[in-house]
Amino acid sequence: MNLRQTIVHVVDDDVSFLTAISRLLRAGRYTVQTFTSAADFLKQLDSETPGCVVADLRMPGQSGFDLQSCLTKAENPVPIIFLTGHGDIPTSVRAMRDGAVDFLTKPVKKSDLFEAIERALARNREENERRSRRREQQNRFDVLTPREQEVMRHVIGGKLNKQIAFDLCTSERTVKAHRASIMDKLGVKSVAEMVRFAEELGIKPTR
Repeated sequence: MNLRQTIVHVVDDDVSFLTAISRLLRAGRYTVQTFTSAADFLKQLDSETPGCVVADLRMPGQSGFDLQSCLTKAENPVPIIFLTGHGDIPTSVRAMRDGAVDFLTKPVKKSDLFEAIERALARNREENERRSRRREQQNRFDVLTPREQEVMRHVIGGKLNKQIAFDLCTSERTVKAHRASIMDKLGVKSVAEMVRFAEELGIKPTR
């Protein structure tokens, strides 16, 4: 679980707007960092820190869409909310299609902004938990010996011990020992759990 402080990053080239929204968000008990350009924000981005981004659409240099593209390509994408004075339906459709949490227009109601931020933070928590789980699963899988990984791929492919033994030119007893070791190392108690484990990691079965 990531215990780092959750931060709402606000990116807008209007300094007076940054001052006003910072007061509003801090009054709502959010920790806030502000930036006057997408480039400045990306220079200090630590995608391991939980949070979200509230960004303008039209800014000098990199636009809000450029920022969204960079965030999407990051190893740990940070959810983005657009808050702009230049909204229209085609633009909002593009933003949402590309994964934005919301597309809001200035001036924005506090309730609408806070609701969007809560949804963005919830998405970020869920994605961080999913990535953490995947890393843990990968670490467990990596503990398996090459032979155990090979046996696992046969098992999740639905093969019986005697079929696996034949394919690998070994004995059923050896296959049974490998299966027991695999289940112990992965922390699973059934073949069904092993199959789900493999699916989440994208491990392909041997048919």
